Amino acid sequence: MSADPTRGCRGCGAGSLFRVLDLGKMPAADHFPPLDAPAEALDSTHPLAMDLCTECGLAQLAEDDTVTAEPRGVEPQALRDQAADALARVSAAGWLTGRTTREFGSPHGGSWLPLLTGFTETEAPADVVVDCFGIMHEPDQRAAFAQRAAATAPDGVLLLQFHSLHAIVEQGQWNALRHGHFAYYSLTALRRLLADAGMRIAAAWGFDLYGGTVLVAAVHGPAETVEPTGDSQVARILNAEISLFGSEPEAAADAVRSLQQAADQQAAALRRWLEYETLSGSRIFAYGAASRAVALLHLAGAHRGLLAAVADASPAKQGRRMPGTDIPIIDPAELLAAHPDRVLLTLPDLLQEVRSRWPGLEGRWVVDIPETI
Repeated sequence: MSADPTRGCRGCGAGSLFRVLDLGKMPAADHFPPLDAPAEALDSTHPLAMDLCTECGLAQLAEDDTVTAEPRGVEPQALRDQAADALARVSAAGWLTGRTTREFGSPHGGSWLPLLTGFTETEAPADVVVDCFGIMHEPDQRAAFAQRAAATAPDGVLLLQFHSLHAIVEQGQWNALRHGHFAYYSLTALRRLLADAGMRIAAAWGFDLYGGTVLVAAVHGPAETVEPTGDSQVARILNAEISLFGSEPEAAADAVRSLQQAADQQAAALRRWLEYETLSGSRIFAYGAASRAVALLHLAGAHRGLLAAVADASPAKQGRRMPGTDIPIIDPAELLAAHPDRVLLTLPDLLQEVRSRWPGLEGRWVVDIPETI
């Protein structure tokens, strides 16, 4: 495997890049055309690939030529519950001190500010700065980390949550790669990005959301005064990453390249399952018009003859269709009325929530696509 020396890293700017995952051309993950719009006119495809930096180890979106307006999704209960749990743990650890706060939001919606009672929002350097899944949307990662460091008061804390690259690779979550998501972090790479901005990780917490997310508390100061704080969770995460990725860029690139095989296998398995169920007379629907579903359905070559519709709670997406397909997006009430035989859940984290909300669909949810039929 060779590195690409022609483009600099989004994070450190110094390393050349390994290509570790290439999905070819995909429709933009955040452009949901009107249902009656012709596919030829609106569903242009764009390169979608992941590179890994040889210097700092940052996994990153290779390029993004999409310019679209993302329909606002509905924040799932699982994300709201996790935010409350996260802040409870942070508070118990003594990190919620001071009086001012600032949040760098995510275009996917949701906010931690209502949970930060007793804090006043400010545009000045704040005592508590929050970024939950926001920073990955920044094309210039180096500048984004510098901006968040500048927003954090000298004695303040930056709370930064991200979807772990370790979880993505270990669980074969290849379709975490999407347009608009410019970085995928290991804790190792995150330490380098924070260090370049004059900050260090002081504590970390792990959560099951999305198969594995990490929240870090970062503070100002040189490594020799803030670096190891005895936080066992930081050590545990770093050791797990070394076990999976090794300690050399080439080994890490090989590990991340396993996502390519996962993509090919999952797309083929979905196509086989849809065809088998359709030939068996089953009516198949899906739930969750998420960005992950865009790549999966497109790579599998899904169409309305195999998948009748995708239900989603976001009114902004209803009445549209999945990018690159003729599959309509419908209101969940329409899904119930259709009496489907199977409902493919594109976001497994929502299983408990959808089962509770729509008990009439019990026994029809499909979370894991069978590898063989």
